[in-house]
Amino acid sequence: MDELPASKPAGAAGPDARRFELTLRKPRFGWVPKPTVVFDGRGNPAQWGTGTWMVATQGTTTVGVFLFNRLWRFGEAEIALDETGPSAVTYSAPWLPFLRGRLHVTAP
Repeated sequence: MDELPASKPAGAAGPDARRFELTLRKPRFGWVPKPTVVFDGRGNPAQWGTGTWMVATQGTTTVGVFLFNRLWRFGEAEIALDETGPSAVTYSAPWLPFLRGRLHVTAP
């Protein structure tokens, strides 16, 4: 019988990827839906709090975050990360559903 070639386990980091920390902060008061994190146009559901994400080391990756409440998108914010980009980014959700969110680099 032929052996199948060994492959990397899912989620294994390769030499062409790096991790960065993304902190998602919601306002203290009021109901806010779960955020969606977007990497180069591809959306990923997320949870409030701090998590690590993988991005490519080569080129520039656009990272965006928005909130969706079944009627409209709000709280949108974007930042571009390159190979020398930050290792920690923080998103702050808006107080009101018609305002924009903020993405800013935090000290590592």
